[in-house]
Amino acid sequence: MKEIIGSRKKELKGKVVSNAMDKTVVVGVETKQPHPLYKKIVTSLKKYKAHTEDSYEIGDHVVIREHKPFSKQKRWIVVGKVVKK
Repeated sequence: MKEIIGSRKKELKGKVVSNAMDKTVVVGVETKQPHPLYKKIVTSLKKYKAHTEDSYEIGDHVVIREHKPFSKQKRWIVVGKVVKK
């Protein structure tokens, strides 16, 4: 019998960009990678729609996890808020 320790689903950290929808927040996840030729650090922002029962304010840092589809575009769920020290 196989034991699964932990979850194999992706988790991302990001910042709440929009909270205008009901039970949905838009989370912007920023990635920084060096350009392959010029080696300059390039920042890119990707937005994910995530399901949440709680209310989050714009600018809150949250963790989102993959989940089965809630709707056409919503495939992530908010796990919780990241506490900055």
